[in-house]
Amino acid sequence: MRFISEFIKGLWRENPIFRIVLGMCPTLAVTTSAFNGLGMGVCTTFVLACSNVVISAIRKLIPARVRIPAFIVVIATFVTIVDLTLKAVQIELYRALGIFIPLIVVNCIILGRAEAFASKNSIWLSLADGLGMGIGFTLSLFVLGSIREILGNGTITLFQYADILVKYKVLPGNYVPAVVMILPPGAFLALGALLGLMNKINEKIYEKEKQEELEIFLERETH
Repeated sequence: MRFISEFIKGLWRENPIFRIVLGMCPTLAVTTSAFNGLGMGVCTTFVLACSNVVISAIRKLIPARVRIPAFIVVIATFVTIVDLTLKAVQIELYRALGIFIPLIVVNCIILGRAEAFASKNSIWLSLADGLGMGIGFTLSLFVLGSIREILGNGTITLFQYADILVKYKVLPGNYVPAVVMILPPGAFLALGALLGLMNKINEKIYEKEKQEELEIFLERETH
């Protein structure tokens, strides 16, 4: 089913961060904790899915010459909704993410999916694409934020209760935190390590697929 294939592609094969390498600015800036990464990912997923649906619905009404400004207006509308909602219900997360919430408007992942996919496909497929890319982006931020927080603080922050961030100690008390991991250089180190790991896994998958294709070909030839 194409809906499923469009959804799952963003989780691995076309993961926005680890495969396409887009949206690096918020990726490197806000992933100082797992909670920040998760919050940024959820906000981006909402904007991505909603803007994809609206742009797909009105794609035939938008003149080609003004399609980019029209896309930005749609995206900015949903970013405003996210910005005001987050400020009302999660003020600490809102302060932590700061300017990167309004900057979702110019996130190249969202505008890229609007131009490359939503403006050319149906509403349902655009929804699947937006959700898949958004969830892939969220998982990537969460993993990166978790690694940086665990190594940098020895804790992991998963949720917020009222105005209190709930942290869990995951490393022994005698662990000396690598403070560099929650600083800008740590973001590059963690991201580089994860990109290398993803590339290595994909090489193994590719080699396995080629081996299976070769075995099928040889089997056909022998018969």
